Amino acid sequence: MLIVDDDSQYKEWLRHHLDVICPQASVSMLDLSEFERWCTSVSGRDCDLLLLGCKFGHSPEDPESQGLSLLRRLRDQPAAPAVLAFADDGNELTAVRALQLGAVDYLPKRLLTPERLGTSIRVALRRVERRVARRLASLAHLAQDRARTAPPAPDVPEPSPTPGAAAGEALPAQGVMALLTAPNGEEFIPGYTLRLKIGESEKAVVYLAMSTARGHNVALKVAKTLRDEAAGRQFLEREYTAVLTLKSPLVAEIYDYGVHAGFEYLAMEYLPRGDLKARIQRGLTEEEALGYVQQIAAALQVVHQGGLVHRDLKPPNVMLRENDSVALIDFGLARPLEGGTSSLAQTGVLLGSPYYMSPEQALGEQLDARSDFYSLGIILYEMLTGQKPYTGGTALDVLQQHVSGVPPQLPPDLSRYQPLLTRLLAKNRGERFASAAEIIAAAAELAAGFAAETQSSAA
Repeated sequence: MLIVDDDSQYKEWLRHHLDVICPQASVSMLDLSEFERWCTSVSGRDCDLLLLGCKFGHSPEDPESQGLSLLRRLRDQPAAPAVLAFADDGNELTAVRALQLGAVDYLPKRLLTPERLGTSIRVALRRVERRVARRLASLAHLAQDRARTAPPAPDVPEPSPTPGAAAGEALPAQGVMALLTAPNGEEFIPGYTLRLKIGESEKAVVYLAMSTARGHNVALKVAKTLRDEAAGRQFLEREYTAVLTLKSPLVAEIYDYGVHAGFEYLAMEYLPRGDLKARIQRGLTEEEALGYVQQIAAALQVVHQGGLVHRDLKPPNVMLRENDSVALIDFGLARPLEGGTSSLAQTGVLLGSPYYMSPEQALGEQLDARSDFYSLGIILYEMLTGQKPYTGGTALDVLQQHVSGVPPQLPPDLSRYQPLLTRLLAKNRGERFASAAEIIAAAAELAAGFAAETQSSAA
C-alpha cells in the first residue's frame, strides 16, 4: 500500500489505522512531488492500493485539480493500483469524475473517519483480489494454449544460466525498484549489488545486497525520501549512531552508513533465519517462549546500559541467528533514557506500532526502560497464545486499551505465566519490573519449574 499526501501528520494518521486494518500489509509513504516521479519511473506493479490525498478542485476542468490529473496518468499505466481518493476540497462533480477515472472511492478529508476508512479499504481490496484472480486465470489459459501448440522440445543439453539470472546471482538494481535507481541507470549505492527486496517500512526499503568491500551479503537499508539537510540528524543516521555504542551479539551489527544521490543508506548484518514474527506464526512451545523472553530481556539490558530506550520493540524487530539466539534491529526510534519523550509530545504524531505501545508512550509521556518491558509483555502474550492481547477497529481503539483496558488474562492451562505477564503489563510503570535482570531471573525460575514438572511427569 502507498500513502501519498503532503501533510505528514495526515499520512501518519492513515498509516496507524492501516496497521490495524491490514496488519500484514507493507505500507509506504510519499509526498506529492515524490509521487510525481513515482508515476514516471514505476510500472505500478509493486503497489496494490494507493491512498491519494490532494486537491481535486471545484470542477472537472479546474486547473488546480491535481488529483484528477494524477488519476488520468495512473489510468494510462499498464498496471495501475486501486486508488482511494481523499480530497482536500472538491464537490459532487469532481467526485463523479474521480470515480469515472477509476478511483474506487472518493471522500473529502473532513468526512473521513476510521470506520469509513476501513470500509473503503475492504472494498478496494476486494477489487484488487478480483483483478489478481482474473490475471491468474488468464495466465493459466495462456499456459494451456502454449502447451497444446508448442512443438516437442529438442533433446539438447541445458544451456548455462545467464549471469545474474541464477538463484543467488545478483539482480540488476533497476529491476528491484525503479524508484531507487540513479538517473543514469547505474547501481544506486556504489559498492553494493542489490539481490532482492527483503523488507519495507514507511520510511525505508531493505535489500539483500552483496558488499564488494566485505565479500558477503549484507542487509542494505535505503531511505525512501531525500535527505533533508535543514532537518538536522536524519533517521538512519540516528540509528547508526545509536547502534555503534551497542557492541553485543544481541544487537545486529551495523557495518556502514552513508548518503548517495541524496538518499541515506545503512549496511548491517544479514540474518537469513528471519524474525520472531515468522517464528511465532509457526508456533512456539512454552519453554521456547520463556527462552526468548530471557534473551530479549538480556538484549534490552544491553540497550538500556547503553543509555537508550528502544521504543519500537515488536516481533519483526527481533531477528534470529542460526543458533536460535536473538538480535535486535531497527533503532530508528531509539532515544536517550534521560529526558526522552515520545514522538506524540514532540510532533502530535505517534510513531511505532499501536499493538506494542506502553500506556505512557500512547499518552505521549516521557519514557524509560520500563516502556520496553511493557512491549516485551505484549510479545510474551503473543508467543504463548498466538494472539495479540489488545485489538480493535482503529489504532485509537488499541491505544485506549493499553491505557485503560482490562489487563489481559492467559487461559487456564497457561496460568503459571500470569504473574510474569501481569508485572510486565502493569498500567502503572511503577508496578513493572525495575530492571531487565529481574525479568531474566523471573523467567528462568519459571523455566526451571516447568522443566522439573516435565521430568517428574516422564518418571
